Amino acid sequence: MLSRPRLAAMPTLVLSRVRPQIRHRLVTLARTSIAAIALVLASLSPSSAQEPSSTPSQPGEFHFARLIYTDYGGRRRFNGGWWQQDWPRAEIHFVESVRKLTRVNAGDPVAVRLTDDQLFDFPWLYATQVGYWDLSDEETARLREYLLRGGFLMADDFWGEDERAVFEQTMARVFPDRPIVDIPGDDSVLRTVYTIDEFTQIPGLRHLGYGDFSRLPAPRWRGIYDADGRLLVAMNFNQDVGDSWEEADNPEYPEPMTALGYRFGINYIVYAMTH
Repeated sequence: MLSRPRLAAMPTLVLSRVRPQIRHRLVTLARTSIAAIALVLASLSPSSAQEPSSTPSQPGEFHFARLIYTDYGGRRRFNGGWWQQDWPRAEIHFVESVRKLTRVNAGDPVAVRLTDDQLFDFPWLYATQVGYWDLSDEETARLREYLLRGGFLMADDFWGEDERAVFEQTMARVFPDRPIVDIPGDDSVLRTVYTIDEFTQIPGLRHLGYGDFSRLPAPRWRGIYDADGRLLVAMNFNQDVGDSWEEADNPEYPEPMTALGYRFGINYIVYAMTH
């Protein structure tokens, strides 16, 4: 069964009181941790990196688990599949910062299919570009089982009504009895490690050329809860949190978005491991 890894106690940081200092420290630590592997990352890409595996080479209490899925037919293609967007730089950057900013014992990232029995070894699952996925009946049943047994899904980087419709149609098959709702401002997922009381849109690197983010569709932080109020699925709609991790060492990517992306990601992880 999906187990709860032991997590050492950690203090809660109240960013609403010391936000500028904490934000600066968060991004400085994140970028410092990434600098040590910058030369490696400069040449790393999905085509040149080692093939993704569901078996971590370095064990830990937590593993960044990326969901592998089949692309939805009839939509434009991404080399290797849309599940690979930002892989592997996003998780390499993010896991390095998780190790430095928390007491979570983070092992190597993995990539896993819903049909892989190792899925239940990972309490936290990341899926990107979910407006392009096409889950089979077997996969939707496994996702439901995974979530009801204690798993947590972070769905990221889907934009506009067409992609929202594809994602929500799939989730209606996973949970026909559970609505998608906005995450309320007093939810414990926003207080688990960092107190998050601002919802600035987190854009992708590709959006920086717009100049005026008001041209982007409005961001929403949404979720699906179980009967006991536990958050099962966290959705970053009209947002690209993965880019805030991947581009943390890129001076062109805005620092406030990097800080917020890391705060949300770390809160999601600790929430998944403790709820």
